[in-house]
Parts: sequence; C-alpha cells; structure tokens
Amino acid sequence: MLGFANAKINIGLHILRRLENGYHEIETVFYPLYGLQDVVEIVRSESLDIVNTGLQVDVKIEDNLVIKAYNLLQKDFNLPKVMFYLHKNIPLGAGLGGGSANAVTVLQLLNKEFDLNLPLHLLQLYAKRLGADCSFFLYNNPMIARGLGEKLSEIKLDLEGYNIVVVKPDFSINTAKAYSLSIPKEKNVSLEELVCLPVEKWKQHIINDFEQVLFPLYPELKDIKKVLYDLGALYVSLSGSGSAIYGIFDRAINLEKLSAKYSFVWQSKVS
Repeated sequence: MLGFANAKINIGLHILRRLENGYHEIETVFYPLYGLQDVVEIVRSESLDIVNTGLQVDVKIEDNLVIKAYNLLQKDFNLPKVMFYLHKNIPLGAGLGGGSANAVTVLQLLNKEFDLNLPLHLLQLYAKRLGADCSFFLYNNPMIARGLGEKLSEIKLDLEGYNIVVVKPDFSINTAKAYSLSIPKEKNVSLEELVCLPVEKWKQHIINDFEQVLFPLYPELKDIKKVLYDLGALYVSLSGSGSAIYGIFDRAINLEKLSAKYSFVWQSKVS
C-alpha cells in the first residue's frame, strides 16, 4: 500500500514564551506544499525493516519516525511485521516537516491496511505523541498552530497561482538548539490577522523569530534570503527552525544559478 507525504512551510513563527517544562509556546501558520512529497510503501513481511531511497535518512532505525509510528500502533493492536519502503524527496533538517509527514502517513496506511478503523480524533492522539507538528498532516490544509504547535485551527489562506521556491543549504539546524537560543516575546498582532494582508505586504509584517538568532550564526541563510528577494520574491522566510528558506513569487523564475550552488532547490506553482 502506497502513501504520499507532502512537505509544509511556516508562514511566520512567533515564539511567545518559554514554559516551565522547557518547551516553548508558539504561534505559526502551516501551509502544505502538495508538490513536494515523499513516498511511503508498506508491505507485510517476516521482519520489521525500512528501505530508504532518494535522500538518505541518517538516523538509527529505532529513531526513525516511520518506525516510531509503527511501534505506537503495534503496541496497542499487536500488528504483524511490515517492510517500509521510503523514498525521500523532502530534505531532512530543513523545517519542512518531512519526518512528521512520513510518520502520519504511516499511521494512515497502517489504519487502512489492518482495518483498525481508527477515527480522526484517535489518529490525532497518536500523532501528537510523535511530534508537535504531526497533527497538521492529518488535515493538510492551511492551519494556524498555537501551544507547542499542536493546537490547530483552520484558516482561509489560498496561495493558488503563486510560485514557491525552496532552497536548502548543505547543512541542517537542530531544532532543540534553535529553541535554546530563541528570545521569546509576546506579539501585539496575531498571525491569523497578518496573513489576511496581501502577500506583497507580508515582508513588512510577518516574521519568523528564529531568523533573529540563526542568521548571525548561519550567514548563508541571510544570503539566500537576499538572493530570493533580488530575484523578485514577494515574500521570503526561513521555514520553521530551518535550514530551508522559501520565497513566494508571482511568476516562475530561472533557478540555474541557485541550482549550481545548492544541492536542494525546488520550485512549483501552487494549484
């Protein structure tokens, strides 16, 4: 059984406060990138394993979110063993949600393959145990996320007709490290209001708080952002805690120079 796990971008990310347990309360907008997908296949097998093609996932098998998702359901439903085939197109450590999307796709595939008949609200409980942003991929529509990223509300936001360009430099950023460096601050205006502005005005109003602390440490990120604006982007931002930078354009652009410099450069028109 095949499943397709798409990426997401964050449009704005406000780090509002640090909680006593060490986590952070945030506000962000998740927007799905349907055109950038990993492929997940499950096949019943005599042993539990994962075969990785495409971009390589350099983590121990027990740390792979695909296996963690399987183990959650296996514990409760005594599932038989399966072989996972994972073809990665979404780069890791990019802030694009690829690992979370893979995990949720596994929950959905196992639910169908073994007739578990788990309704959405129960799948959501499993998803939350895998990661704060995992629940989003069960809905896969534009959402504003609050709390740790798990409190979701659907919003009206449609970027149809725009071109989105994603560039990832040849390094990743550890999310925990990024949060440890962050400077929480309450905001006067919610992102839910700000994304209602025309995209052309987002540059002046919508920010990702991680840029303040990460750009000085990783100046290449700031350089990519400048290049995308120089190419005519209406809005450019770090996605999540990075290291991917995306730009929103009102037309397709020539990516030849960027592709010559960076190993991952992607462009697609939102439809």
